[in-house]
Amino acid sequence: MSLPLAPLVRIGAYTLRQHLKGGRYPLVLMLEPLLRCNLACPGCGKIDYPDAILNQRLSVEQCMAAIDECGAPAVSIAGGEPLLHRDMPAIVQGYLGRKKFVILCTNALLLKKKIDQYQPSPYFTWSIHLDGDQGMHDHAVDQAGTFAVAIEAIELAKARGFRVQVNCTVFDGAEPARLATFFDEMEARGVEITISPGYSYERAADQEHFLTRERTKNFFRDVFRRGDGGKKWTFTNSPLFLDFLAGNQTYACTPWSMPLRTVFGWQKPCYLVGEGYVATFAELMDGTDWDDYGVGRYEKCSNCMVHCGFEGTAATDSIRHPLKMFGIGRNGVRTDGPMAPDIDLSGARPAADVHSTHVERELTRIREADPEGFRRVQRAA
Repeated sequence: MSLPLAPLVRIGAYTLRQHLKGGRYPLVLMLEPLLRCNLACPGCGKIDYPDAILNQRLSVEQCMAAIDECGAPAVSIAGGEPLLHRDMPAIVQGYLGRKKFVILCTNALLLKKKIDQYQPSPYFTWSIHLDGDQGMHDHAVDQAGTFAVAIEAIELAKARGFRVQVNCTVFDGAEPARLATFFDEMEARGVEITISPGYSYERAADQEHFLTRERTKNFFRDVFRRGDGGKKWTFTNSPLFLDFLAGNQTYACTPWSMPLRTVFGWQKPCYLVGEGYVATFAELMDGTDWDDYGVGRYEKCSNCMVHCGFEGTAATDSIRHPLKMFGIGRNGVRTDGPMAPDIDLSGARPAADVHSTHVERELTRIREADPEGFRRVQRAA
């Protein structure tokens, strides 16, 4: 991972302090200040809510309270599409004023229009959603022309002096050779890459194209093999997480390392699985039965290898075994030979369908808080 020196030192010092204290701690606040988006990606499980919920926004004050509560040194702002939030510049500036490392995730459709509202900073990164080359990405988001817009936005942001990375989610059916070529293009443009397999959201319109664990490992071995064990490209992911994707590490997830604050509250147990919401970060940490979740424990988690669940595990492993991390960084990810043993999935408890309960509870809250506004939304729908 390549970060500017100032935020790297702050994040590293925080992580070491927390590790020495022991116990669970957050690394990155995942923030969803709204759920509405200007795309309707078939693999997304974030946008299938009634309009009354999609119209909700976290205030600047709520966003600042979230980082103050959890104390994480970094925040990743997603959604929905964050640039639809009229107060996003103030939210970003509030985090920068607290010396938090800010990753603003966007599909880039509005970036050209909004970029003048932001200023380059060592603590600020644009994270552009690009799921591969033009054909791969436009298919993944189900809208032609989005790849070209994103590339134009990347060029504009870099020309303005911003730090830019791409956020690339991989789905089943992706071709390793094409993805490696896409990585080559990003490297040539001086753009770092955040890579992750997709998570099979239970409410996503497309349920057929999510990678399972075995396919994920073989796929990433094939990709990394084409890039000298991944050394050819610059990833924001840690070397140990990349090694995990290639099947060389046995990791359980640490869902508390990247807690999610959304318009519903703090999501239990993690960014990907919504099984309840609480009002405070303390309630999330102390009131969640963490042993009920994770690979081998809960059916919804069985195929998950997503970075927001396992980067925290890799970070802890890197502190415990720094020579292992440096060795992978120097030599690259191993792409042949036996894989590490995987976690047994046979004892996972069955998945529970709790989505509708959360939706009804939130709709009731909105209706009681603003009856006339709720009726207007219902009439418009």
